[in-house]
Amino acid sequence: MDGINLYKLYHFDEMFDDISKPHSCYMDYNEWLSCEEPRNLKKKQIEANEFFRKVGITFSVYGDLEEERIIPFDIIPRIISEKKWLAISKGIEQRVKALNYFLNDIYNQQEIIKAGILPLELIKNNDSFLNEMIGFTPPGGIYTHIVGIDLVRTPNDDFVVLEDNTRTPSGVSYMLENRQTMLQIFPELFDKIKIKNVTNYPLSLLQSLKECCSINKDSKKIIAILTPGPHNSAYFEHAFLADEMGVELIEGNDLKIKDKKVCMRTTQGYKPIDIIYRRVDDQFLDPLTFNPTSILGVPGLMDVYKSGNLILANAPGSGIADDKAIYSYIPDIINFYIGEKPLLKNVKTWRCSEKAHLKYVIDNLESLVIKEVHGSGGYGMLIGPKSTKKKIASFKKKILKNPNKYIAQPTLELSTVPVLTNKGLCSRHIDLRPFVLVSPNGIKITPGGLTRVALKDGSLVVNSSQGGGTKDTWVLEEF
Repeated sequence: MDGINLYKLYHFDEMFDDISKPHSCYMDYNEWLSCEEPRNLKKKQIEANEFFRKVGITFSVYGDLEEERIIPFDIIPRIISEKKWLAISKGIEQRVKALNYFLNDIYNQQEIIKAGILPLELIKNNDSFLNEMIGFTPPGGIYTHIVGIDLVRTPNDDFVVLEDNTRTPSGVSYMLENRQTMLQIFPELFDKIKIKNVTNYPLSLLQSLKECCSINKDSKKIIAILTPGPHNSAYFEHAFLADEMGVELIEGNDLKIKDKKVCMRTTQGYKPIDIIYRRVDDQFLDPLTFNPTSILGVPGLMDVYKSGNLILANAPGSGIADDKAIYSYIPDIINFYIGEKPLLKNVKTWRCSEKAHLKYVIDNLESLVIKEVHGSGGYGMLIGPKSTKKKIASFKKKILKNPNKYIAQPTLELSTVPVLTNKGLCSRHIDLRPFVLVSPNGIKITPGGLTRVALKDGSLVVNSSQGGGTKDTWVLEEF
């Protein structure tokens, strides 16, 4: 009989210490919580679920049948002290600066390759590197206008970076709706506990994008969000942000090139756009430059972009910076461009493309997490300790057949926080995705971000597509 590998994980509980005493950042909340009747909490959880259902806070799951689901939300907040958040913020800012320097260099002088720090093969053989961007610097010098940095908390109470998201990071709408839900259901808590605000994110995003734009300096900047359409898994977020920012939500068939500008169809005719926040992948932006069968973008868009008549956020080709093989070089990238040691550590990573690394990975599959270099959403992964011998043997064949496609990491001891279940409070594993806005005027980091939670008991996969949910993230206002 095929058995499950047994592997004990030790983790940091963010709410309680080893003797069930609340950590200092949770003391006020725990005092309130201890006075609440369990049945009242369950009633509030039902109210939250109903609110999500009415608002339509959904995501799409792709499989044999495409399915639209309400994203699960848990009413027990994840709380972070202001001191801890300040340390996290400094590390995020350092990392995002280095990522933009790296993108500027890799598409221009390629000094990091000439210095022998980054192998040329990682760029040359990478589908995320766009030759069309070589020698071109985006307006304002910004490649990654919107960044999501995925963090996990280790047993020694340190936050480390799990992944960088520099293409089209999603989830900010859930962060905002989580906060709005908590404000409606527990207004007394926000009077009792001082919590940093996140609800100004849409206006901050709008302002940050405008700061990147030198086009038509004396006129109003026209901004639009380009979506693949209602069938995209993140369409709720696209529509939500367009509404909150007060900008148009557009699809490819709403656009045409006119007078060397990208213009959108309006009731008054076609109107030029200065900035497109695009939620369409690189290969579908322009059928004349990339995928010729694409109907999601507009023919000639890249020519307009490279002429300086348009800002695309994020810049095409920025995905090379969140490639999981490149991720393992981020400490070297930070040191090369900024001359500093990373303030936030990476998770140890083995690159299966390297023979010595590959041998170690193959010999230790039962204790490692294997990820596809270009994978996302929790798909294409192997979590060794949670897998069967049959799955491990199958994955071994995949890795040996195409080692360049995979990286490996140790099984992480993700921190836990309580969630409300029918049995009461139960610990579940979590991660954190803070959202970062970049412009020539600086870097803004929304306090907290999106906490994703693995709702299945013992699961380490927090992605909504894999059964995960979300929580409101509170950064305390202490100073």
